Amino acid sequence: MIDFHFLSEFSRTHCAAICAFLVPANLLFTLYTIAVTVLGRPRVQINQAAALAYIPAVLMILHVFSWLVIGVVMAPTYILFALGTVCLTINSWAIAYPASITRLFKSALSKATVALDLVK
Repeated sequence: MIDFHFLSEFSRTHCAAICAFLVPANLLFTLYTIAVTVLGRPRVQINQAAALAYIPAVLMILHVFSWLVIGVVMAPTYILFALGTVCLTINSWAIAYPASITRLFKSALSKATVALDLVK
């Protein structure tokens, strides 16, 4: 059986190392999911990328919950919780509506290109 007390203590004891891994992992895996989606890869590949990105996002949320349980409520707690939630949301969005993500990023890219042409 899983010992949640041990896992919570481990999470709080090694907080800096856990966050040093999970923050970049969340950003990179979610960016990979977005890239796979915008490049128009097959649905299976998008689902695999998002499923892989779920892992650090859920771990980040559970890590933050281990701090909230003992009453540690500070700015980093909210920031890390928001990061995990946003990454989880983006990956869920990529699974459910890949076409809308593609449209959004292609529209933003075309607007950025027009804005850069105006600057020149």
